[in-house]
Amino acid sequence: MAEQLKKQIFQLGQNAREAARVLAKTSSALKNKALETIANELEIEKATLLVENKKDIENAKEKGLSSAMIDRLTLSEKRITDMARGAREVAALQDPVGEIIREWDRPNGLHIVKRRVPIGVIGIIYESRPNVTCDAAVLCLKTGNATILRGGSEAFHSNQAIVAVMSRALEKAGLPQTSIQLIASTDRDAVKLLCEMDQYLDVIIPRGGHSLIETVVNHARMPVIKHYHGVCHVFVDRDADLKMAKEIIVNAKCQRPGVCNAMETLLVDETIAEKFLPQIAKALTEKNVELRGDAASKKMVPSMKEATEKDWTTEYLDLILSVRIVPDVNAAMDHLERYGSHHSDTIVTKNKVTAERFLNEVDSATVYWNASTRFTDGGEFGFGAEIGISTDKLHARGPMGLEELTTYKYQIIGQGQIRN
Repeated sequence: MAEQLKKQIFQLGQNAREAARVLAKTSSALKNKALETIANELEIEKATLLVENKKDIENAKEKGLSSAMIDRLTLSEKRITDMARGAREVAALQDPVGEIIREWDRPNGLHIVKRRVPIGVIGIIYESRPNVTCDAAVLCLKTGNATILRGGSEAFHSNQAIVAVMSRALEKAGLPQTSIQLIASTDRDAVKLLCEMDQYLDVIIPRGGHSLIETVVNHARMPVIKHYHGVCHVFVDRDADLKMAKEIIVNAKCQRPGVCNAMETLLVDETIAEKFLPQIAKALTEKNVELRGDAASKKMVPSMKEATEKDWTTEYLDLILSVRIVPDVNAAMDHLERYGSHHSDTIVTKNKVTAERFLNEVDSATVYWNASTRFTDGGEFGFGAEIGISTDKLHARGPMGLEELTTYKYQIIGQGQIRN
């Protein structure tokens, strides 16, 4: 069985490498045609996708998965429409492949061009959300990369159905069906086998929980682009507009708590805590948020549970929020440095000087002034869709759009120069 799985996955790798060679020389017009065809086919096959997704939801309920996990797993007509719209938005974006990043002449007459090119074959391992299947594939396709997808077992039926739709669309558009492939196995060894396939895979991107990312990092023989956690913060400064702060906090925590850009910790300046904390606690409690506070917070809002040291580094992905009162912006930034995951952090303040310090000094992939952390998203940044949120610093950081799915090469044009 293990040998058969290995053979299957390595065949996917060989197929992907062949497809990548075709995609690398495919015109933007043809790639866009394929993306439009994918969007059309997704809309045509809505009913089929919902039937397959229902199987996954029923299995998830039988296994007792949390409501947040089931929300991540669920497809609706709107979410399928959003997937199709995302494909069309990516088609409408400028193709970065072939772009000249820089060019210059040397004294010896050599002309050097630094040009953007596809990475090649990208492996993507992810959990729960079946819309990632489409988002990841269309971004890779636009940038001329072949994709091997390995979704979570909880979305097995949904992912198979989505990839089947995209494969048909590729064939209709005249591109290799093997440009987008899915590992059709729930065997956990599939992840390790994919990580070992460095002769075919150029980069691997894990999207999921800590254990998945640790597994990939420990076994990968090729570069990994990842984010470990989404422990996102909102800091309410002493000069904040408290009405604005309340709206941002409720949105950042409650709008969709099961995603990586949802807020997990609230920091409040002690100068305004006595006035603000009871107000925001009431608003969050009305939204069924469980609050876990430090001693100072609990003194002002006794109904809070006591926060433990572990809470400050926990990505809940649920309606749970850690709360801490801090002396000032310096203490807030110290907290972020010690406990944060360098994902998305917000300051709410009317003080421009304080805000600019926060923006410049907080070492996170995305840093906000007077806005919800929920905007850390490729679509919201105008990328059309995203491959994920990277908290790495090489080779991509933050929402990964088209440019982050390319590399570059140097093209050197001479007139017979030789080196002495």
